[in-house]
Amino acid sequence: MTDEIKNTLAVIPHQPGCYQFLDEKGTVIYVGKAKDLKRRVSSYFNKVQEHPKTRILVSKIRNIKYIVVNSEEDTFLLENNLIKELRPRYNVLLKDDKSYPSIVVKNEYFPRVYKTRNIVKDGSKYFGPYTSVQSVNALLELFRANYKIRTCRLNLTPENIASGKFKVCLEYHIKRCEGPCEGYQSLESYNKNIIDIVEILKGNVSIIEKQIEEKMRELSQQMRYEDANELKEKWILIQNFREKSQVVSNINYNLDVFSFEENENSAYINYLHVVIGGINQAYTFEYKKKLEETPEELLGMGILEMRQRYGSESKEIIVPFIPDLKLHGVEFVVPQRGDKKRLLSLSEKNVKQYKIDKLKKTEILNPEQRTTRILKTMQKDLRLKEMPIHIECFDNSNIQGTNPVAACVVFKKAKPSKKDYRHFNIKSVIGPDDYASMREIVERRYSRLLNEGSSLPQLIVIDGGKGQLHAAVESLQKIGLYGKIAVIGIAKRLEEIYYPDDSVPLYIDKNSETLKLIQHLRDEAHRFGITFHRQKRSKTQLVSELDDVKGIGTETKKKLLTHFKSIKRIKEANEEEITKIVGKNKSSIIMNWISSSEHKNNNKN
Repeated sequence: MTDEIKNTLAVIPHQPGCYQFLDEKGTVIYVGKAKDLKRRVSSYFNKVQEHPKTRILVSKIRNIKYIVVNSEEDTFLLENNLIKELRPRYNVLLKDDKSYPSIVVKNEYFPRVYKTRNIVKDGSKYFGPYTSVQSVNALLELFRANYKIRTCRLNLTPENIASGKFKVCLEYHIKRCEGPCEGYQSLESYNKNIIDIVEILKGNVSIIEKQIEEKMRELSQQMRYEDANELKEKWILIQNFREKSQVVSNINYNLDVFSFEENENSAYINYLHVVIGGINQAYTFEYKKKLEETPEELLGMGILEMRQRYGSESKEIIVPFIPDLKLHGVEFVVPQRGDKKRLLSLSEKNVKQYKIDKLKKTEILNPEQRTTRILKTMQKDLRLKEMPIHIECFDNSNIQGTNPVAACVVFKKAKPSKKDYRHFNIKSVIGPDDYASMREIVERRYSRLLNEGSSLPQLIVIDGGKGQLHAAVESLQKIGLYGKIAVIGIAKRLEEIYYPDDSVPLYIDKNSETLKLIQHLRDEAHRFGITFHRQKRSKTQLVSELDDVKGIGTETKKKLLTHFKSIKRIKEANEEEITKIVGKNKSSIIMNWISSSEHKNNNKN
């Protein structure tokens, strides 16, 4: 496995899409589809392939490309287009080379509605293609039953009908057709049904939904349950028509689609080539910025290069904004809705994924780059003067007002520095007073760092809202550090970020790396503080019971509690049980202590 393949497997997303395997010459040798690209593509490399042909295929792979889509259905359609266009060596090629079926509303005087695999530019309306032939057949059957559209191929012109050239067929006699061939149904009446059918094919199935529900209810009342269930199954199939494919559209001509993303150093451009509504080429590439090129200039360069490379002569180019480019006889379109907007959205999805994956690959090779990027983002998001390489976070822990303690956790270069973590026993505060406790620990922490000449953090995070933050600021002012170190508070409920002397909190994007790092700091401080609090509380309980017993040391107490689990069970044990654990001499001391404890309790009662 090459380094290029390892890096691709590390960043490929858990999304539906199509993948292409390329050999050492850069030729596509296999095209596949997947509900989960990462899982499917990785499976070729993380186990020994049993089939000899698959082993040969894997041995020839030198590079991997992939295209992300929105649904599993789109993976079928895209794979079908790519195999036809690229004809990879290791893919099965169908001899009849059939496409997925579409439904056509034919451009005729009395329009027919039927299934087809051929797109003809004659003004007809095409819907699809669809991956489920069963769904197409079920829908057409419901159209014929509910709207009584004709199924014959007669040339129903006004002249032919008026001349009496045709006679009604069996479909009319079994009440599946209204007989437009003999003039029994007007064109206006027929076209009302066609309007409903077109709306359903566009995805507005609520029209037919009511009709089906009424029919099912009627069948159930007649106790024709099998017929009602059959109608229900057909209705379930029709639900597949709600979602609109982004991979194959109803556009019956060729066009190019470009999208654009950039960062400080690079521009990324995705190119989709659409032939009669179907995507058959997709490519994303990067430009390294040299001067102060504008997005319009960079997009124009990319369009020119891709059209020359792939020999495209499309007269229409879909773009997110008008590029700095003029091409004779070519129209640039920025779509706002419809099929063209969906194609642009798919292109944008791929260029964004490419940008993310490129960044991940770079950071795998250079982990320091990721750290720098996160800290720069944090500096920008929190409006800090310095990059927060060294961050400290404080949290108070006192449960029901007992054993007040505090924790300080330290992150360096966005990672926990556990050797620098510190616990604090609250010394100057009586009772549960979080503000006073925060004042004490912040003053103690930074007074000590100043006295020792140790390095100070660039950012202090206080786990709490405005009150806790104000208490920390008071201590920093007292020791002369306020203004030299940035300090913020984070409130738990809505993850608001508070600044000193600013009553309006800052809300950071919930998915941002800045907030995730602050949450990590806060969670670590909370965990570290709670652990220390539990240890102290446990020790306090142990002291109150056994430390007054003379002649019983730490090891003896440990043995007794390990065996009996609690003080109560020790007191309920007999002398023989205790002797087995700690010996005869210690046992007699324990038994005397138990007796005196019982005597004291009896006197109290």
